[in-house]
Amino acid sequence: MEHAFPCGTPALDFLGTLRARRNPAPTEKLASPELLDSWFVESRMLDNAPGSDGSDLETALELRESIYSLVEARVAGAQLPAAAVALVNRHAAQPPVVLRLGPEGASRQGSASQGLATIARQAVEIIGGGDAALLRECGRPECTQVYLDRSRGHRREWCAMRTCGNRVKAAAFRARRRSPSN
Repeated sequence: MEHAFPCGTPALDFLGTLRARRNPAPTEKLASPELLDSWFVESRMLDNAPGSDGSDLETALELRESIYSLVEARVAGAQLPAAAVALVNRHAAQPPVVLRLGPEGASRQGSASQGLATIARQAVEIIGGGDAALLRECGRPECTQVYLDRSRGHRREWCAMRTCGNRVKAAAFRARRRSPSN
């Protein structure tokens, strides 16, 4: 598996394909059309690779950054950037992934464009709906993954306990052990 899905929400997991955004050299997990295809399949948005090309990749990166700017604005309580709203709405208006029932069960088929339309629709539902108040960014300084905080007291601090949460807690433990005893 080449991609991580800590959020359980494809639109927000899609934002995590640019890791450590604020670092001098963020890690791009969608560095090729093939990696975009693998993201669609690994996320279970599509059953088969859609055969993305360079244009699809460029469009996907543009959509990802537009969604991120909308999430960032929503979390900060700021006005949503008009250009990002227009771009996300344009994608959301396109045909989504096709879900079919057959003898083998459900199947999800479509192009990269249909996958991006599905992501855009989900982003519109999150950013424009009640879940917007639950948007958070991971508290680990090296991580910029966005998630929905559905915890009981809305005090969740990181995207996933098994990764970022464990790293933060382990670092705090090591720091306490290194500090001189009082």
